[in-house]
Amino acid sequence: MLEFKSESFAQFGPAGNSDDFFEEGNKSVYDVPKWLEKNGLSAYEYQCGHGVRISDDSAKDLGDIAEGKHIRLSIHAPYYISLSSVEEAKRDKSIEYILQTLRAAKYMSADRIVVHSGSCGKITRIEALKLASDTLRRAVKAADENGYGNIRICPETMGKVNQLGNVEEVIKLCQIDERFLPTLDFGHINAQSLGKYNTKESIKSIFDLIENKLGYERAKNFHAHYSRIEYTRAGEKKHHTMAETEYEPDFEPIAELIAERNYTPRIICESAGTQTKDACSMQKIYKELINKID
Repeated sequence: MLEFKSESFAQFGPAGNSDDFFEEGNKSVYDVPKWLEKNGLSAYEYQCGHGVRISDDSAKDLGDIAEGKHIRLSIHAPYYISLSSVEEAKRDKSIEYILQTLRAAKYMSADRIVVHSGSCGKITRIEALKLASDTLRRAVKAADENGYGNIRICPETMGKVNQLGNVEEVIKLCQIDERFLPTLDFGHINAQSLGKYNTKESIKSIFDLIENKLGYERAKNFHAHYSRIEYTRAGEKKHHTMAETEYEPDFEPIAELIAERNYTPRIICESAGTQTKDACSMQKIYKELINKID
């Protein structure tokens, strides 16, 4: 069994680089760890959404710098991965993309990668889940064969109504292998459900389900994305910032439950352009709640 690294508190950081990262004169990904340390953050999600384009040497250099600043790294795998495609060639190609991401993670010393769950298209959700499950089983077998078995694969909850990846489906994907962790994207969950997950009680039901199906350790150490997300009847439309309070979900109920349950997730902020600033705000909310409990 792959053990969890001992964490005393939740970790916070941005997905990619915020506008103010560049406005303050930073130009290179190698500037990121120092930037995060300056802002008091401890996590970073490297973006490979449009393809794994970082070399082995560059990944290792970034990993070494991040380790020196005590920054925990994760990688977002390419967006075009299609675990549930009805075309076998696309599913096979998706396994290749997962392996490419795992290779980058190995050189970067990132301990987890985030993978989109898939789409339903013209097939049923049950059929899509069956295809995605088969793809992930083959992916984890290939990962073990290539020496990537110590890196966690984290299927993500999705934001559009016709996409595979509601909470129950992601849990089922994570039941394939005990090393898998759910990526709970709270904005996606709320958008796909058309606004049903924006209260403490509704978020509690998610955490209860994960504990029941995957156990306390995986619930405690889940991976997370957060931003306010505008949605339509089709689900996710656009990411917004924490300051745009007309959009959901609120972070406070999520933070309250994490603090009360002594969870230590890695929470990656995906706000539009303000992800570093908003990650700092989220961390402040969380720490204030922890201090109240103590």
